[in-house]
Amino acid sequence: MNTNRSMLALLWVCLVLIVASCSSVDCPLNNTVYANYVLRGPVTTMPDTLTILTHRQDGTDSILINQQVNTDSFTLPVSYAQTEDVLVFHTGHLTDTVVIEKTNEPHFESVDCGLNYFHTLTGVRYTRHALDSIVINHNQVNYDASQKHFFVYFKEYRL
Repeated sequence: MNTNRSMLALLWVCLVLIVASCSSVDCPLNNTVYANYVLRGPVTTMPDTLTILTHRQDGTDSILINQQVNTDSFTLPVSYAQTEDVLVFHTGHLTDTVVIEKTNEPHFESVDCGLNYFHTLTGVRYTRHALDSIVINHNQVNYDASQKHFFVYFKEYRL
C-alpha cells in the first residue's frame, strides 16, 4: 500500500513538472520585418504605376511591387544580413535607385522561434529623377507594423 502511494506521488510530481515545463511562447508567423513607406509632399498618390525591384546578394533582381496603381503607401521587406538594401523605383518612364543603410541586430525570443533580425536605419541615398527626397521618420524596424519608417517625396510631374 505504501508503495502505491509512493508511485502515485511520483507520478503526480512528474505530471506537475511536465505541465510546468511547457511554454506558451507565441512565435511570430512571419519572421521577416517590413519597412513602411508613406508618400508625402505634392504627390500623395502616384498618378502612374509603381514597380519596385531589389538587388539580391546572388546578383539577381526580385520584384517586390509590380505595377501598383494609386499608391499612397507601401511596405517592403528588409534583408537580414546586408548592411545596405538597394531598391529600384520605376514610375512611368522614370527610374530611381534607393540605397537604405542599416544595422542588423539579432533578436532572440525563444529556442522554439529561432533567430530573427531587427534593424536600425542609419541612412538613405537616392537618385532624383522622379524622387525629390526620402526622409527617415522612424529608424527602428521590428515587428511593430504601425510605424511609418520613411516619408517619400516624389516630384510633381505630368504623365
